[in-house]
Amino acid sequence: MTTSTPRQVTAPGKSLLRFITCGSVDDGKSTLLGRLLYDAGMVPDDQLAALARDSRRQHAEAGDTDTLDFSLLTDGLDAERQQGITIDVAYRYFHTARRSFIVADCPGHEQYTRNMATGASNAELAVVLVDARKGLLPQTRRHTYICGLLGIRQVVLAVNKMDLVDFDQATYDAIAADYVSLAASLGIDHVHCLPVVAPTGENVGSRSTRMPWYDGACLLELLETIDAAAFRAEDFRMPVQWVNRPDQSFRGYAGTISGGSVTCGDEIVVQPGVHRARVERIIGPAGDLQRAQSGEAVTLCLSREVDASRGDVIADALRPAPVADQFTCHLLWLGDAALLPNRTYLLKIGTRTVNARVMSIKHKVDVNSQAKLAARHLELNEVGYCTVGLDDEIAFEPYATNHTLGGFILIDRHSHATVACGMLDFALGRSANVHWQHVDIDKSVRGASKGQQPLCLWFTGLSGAGKSTIANLVERKLHALGYHTYLLDGDNVRHGINKDLGFTPEDRVENIRRIAEVAHLMVDAGLIVLVSAISPYRSERRSARELFAEGEFMEVFVDAPLAVCEGRDPKGLYRKARAGEIRNFTGIDSPYERPESPDVHLLTEGRRAEEMAEQLGEWLMATQGSQQSD
Repeated sequence: MTTSTPRQVTAPGKSLLRFITCGSVDDGKSTLLGRLLYDAGMVPDDQLAALARDSRRQHAEAGDTDTLDFSLLTDGLDAERQQGITIDVAYRYFHTARRSFIVADCPGHEQYTRNMATGASNAELAVVLVDARKGLLPQTRRHTYICGLLGIRQVVLAVNKMDLVDFDQATYDAIAADYVSLAASLGIDHVHCLPVVAPTGENVGSRSTRMPWYDGACLLELLETIDAAAFRAEDFRMPVQWVNRPDQSFRGYAGTISGGSVTCGDEIVVQPGVHRARVERIIGPAGDLQRAQSGEAVTLCLSREVDASRGDVIADALRPAPVADQFTCHLLWLGDAALLPNRTYLLKIGTRTVNARVMSIKHKVDVNSQAKLAARHLELNEVGYCTVGLDDEIAFEPYATNHTLGGFILIDRHSHATVACGMLDFALGRSANVHWQHVDIDKSVRGASKGQQPLCLWFTGLSGAGKSTIANLVERKLHALGYHTYLLDGDNVRHGINKDLGFTPEDRVENIRRIAEVAHLMVDAGLIVLVSAISPYRSERRSARELFAEGEFMEVFVDAPLAVCEGRDPKGLYRKARAGEIRNFTGIDSPYERPESPDVHLLTEGRRAEEMAEQLGEWLMATQGSQQSD
């Protein structure tokens, strides 16, 4: 770690540096960035005149009509100007004679930590501001932790508002020492500290005469000369983005190289498979290349046709990427609703998108103290160390080795919102050691021996709607006709395999996951399985459906108004829930998400259960007959 002037490395030509500004609210990030743009000569005359007008209007009540408010150059949202804070990530491009820059001005408030993480995800360096009067605050620690988590290894600490502490060197030295110690504990290799006064530009674009005890470079000099080369992975990796085939005579695989380099003649392997070939041509934007390296977008033509498509990874055949479907990872939760283990999300890594579920939360991290805390779920802006399981194997690398093949996002399957960003650590041993065993007798054979088509009928609805009654009557009818069935009732299952689960949202997700897996095994055994479970969440019902082949899963919505169900109250549960004796009771203090397009919709109010069971049984037998004839 260094706390003075860093090793000066002038980039050849005009290199590009991506960096972020972050820190606690009101530390002066937007003002510092605005002043930096001004000192770099990037504020045109007309924009400077507009800035002067806006500054007079903004500070008229305080009687200050001469001082330029440089934060107005970057706080572009009306809401930000009204509140005097940064909400969104504001990206700015500027340049000097020595270097070009893309800077992300990140918000300081804790509720906008996810915006800050977005800005940090592509940055090579962070400028962290600290108010000299306040020292390190929780949000300073939080932002530094996230910078370290997202792979930023160079930080410039700008101790701002030194004029408000009379330019006291002891105050600056204490803050710098505290921050260097914090950064070291988070794996940040290089910290460059300097004292600044953002509004007047002291040590921003030029060196201050009022702090002669600091003899290092000003901020602009640091940014121009600091050696902050982007992270480079060593081994050749290229996620396939597109199969380029304009006609029958040409086939190429297009993508951006995420690690290492490739040369014509190199042997490659397409992962997660094992198909090998040699690189015959490398085509760049300007034509054929002999060699391409990390960061370049190219099309590779191979020596033979291989089975490769979007989401696959083309890798060095001598040093291929690991392949697995279960991992440990750090997750920064970005969703407004909490992360519930075992709920299915979409995981996007590189150019590949697969189904994923967080199998467990090993612990969550107190980002202020880095303490490991027990957790059953993650709330907005919390960080957890988790295990994740995927539906399919993927080629990956630890995030510390390759950001593209180790960094991912989780997407909510219903809203399509990004709810988490994650960093893979390593594959679980069972992922590589447990394999699917082929068996000769499959469900079609088992079903044929029973003279039926295996099927799962999934009955969902509020307690008291009539699910169990109707499912029981349907099973009796099917059994009388010689069909082989099994009824999985939600209450009965909780006496055995789900005996350890309660009724929290996390336990409800796991309850339905286990029931769905058991039903899947029973269908594989050739049975007609009837599941009767409230299953209140659409996401879990959708995940259950996806376990089965097309036509093997039928969602039956047993629909009755809450008042009708509460009036029936066959088990006295609504009465207890209203009295506060039962918590998390569906329909009272826990939501029920109605099916949007069930396969069968049964309205039970005012109808006899026997009538609906007869109707459903006849429909089911007709379905069985048509499937068998097919």
